[in-house]
Amino acid sequence: MAPAPKIDVSIPPLDPGAMRRATDRQARLTKPAGSLGVLEELSIRLAGMTGRLDPALNDAVVFVLAADHGVAAEGVSAYPREVTGQMVLNFVRGGAAINVLARQAHARVIVADLGVDADLPSLPELRALKVRRGTASITRGPAMTTAEAARAIEAGRVLVRESLELGLDLALTGDMGIGNTTASAALICALTGLDPVRVVGRGTGIDDAALERKLAAVRLALHVNAARIAQGPLETLAAVGGFEIAGLVGVMLEAACGRKPVIIDGYISGAAALAAATITRGVNEYMIASHQSHERGHAAVLEHLGLRPLLNLDLRLGEGTGAVLALPVVRASVRLLNEMATFEEAGVAEREDAGDAGRDHNGSHN
Repeated sequence: MAPAPKIDVSIPPLDPGAMRRATDRQARLTKPAGSLGVLEELSIRLAGMTGRLDPALNDAVVFVLAADHGVAAEGVSAYPREVTGQMVLNFVRGGAAINVLARQAHARVIVADLGVDADLPSLPELRALKVRRGTASITRGPAMTTAEAARAIEAGRVLVRESLELGLDLALTGDMGIGNTTASAALICALTGLDPVRVVGRGTGIDDAALERKLAAVRLALHVNAARIAQGPLETLAAVGGFEIAGLVGVMLEAACGRKPVIIDGYISGAAALAAATITRGVNEYMIASHQSHERGHAAVLEHLGLRPLLNLDLRLGEGTGAVLALPVVRASVRLLNEMATFEEAGVAEREDAGDAGRDHNGSHN
């Protein structure tokens, strides 16, 4: 067996000086310390990622990567395989949920075909980066070769590099692929050791019989690919992942390499984030968890990544919808840090060291 291709990427560490400056300014803003909760922590993390207290977050790009999965033939989805290609065209026309939310949030959507099992039309709004027409079924062997996985990762990196040349400020992850919650569940189990019962959910809204088939498919995939899974993270991704999942790994790696924050969407993006963090140390420092998906196992994924979700709206659509919904919160954290007055600037008396006079027990102003 040929050795796995090397994924050559170096992730810079967070900037400690910028984080100290952000922490110091947070302590001097006209509010009780900690009263803006996660927004304070987020602004400090963003300073570390970008090296600035006031990073520009204007050019936000949602990378919606699409591919088909051989495991869909096992009856694990409520929708037929043809929906993947049909939804790609819906994205291109601007009619999907992600398009609506991206327009509202002033974010750009880039749609890329990494492995759709269809001959899609040549359109300027669609990036044709197909590795192959869908993966093989993970219940019978590896989804793809390691060379194909590396090619899909590189495709994601190329998309980010192109966007960086146009002024990308932060990347958001999205996906489309019938059967991809099954592949993601297998990948999550393989990378974390979690039992499939804790990870396999209803995805597109499958019934009990389909859920049993999905659970059986994940167990079988882990069994037949056990030797490959034991070889390393890239081999694991190739064994039970998907082309769009591997592409998202590339998006995350390249964005972090360029010190750009990455807003992670839900379950599929979470599986890709786990793979990225296992392949390259430090990439999760640049990740922001947009929300906790309704899909079973996503909370455990975020825990393994050390990420706290900003929202919990019972979403389970994918496409990057949760990431875009969290975008205003991310932008707000930076504006608060930079535009709020300090105690000195506003002429407001600071808290006395001797006690909590002037504030209630919740740490807010009276």
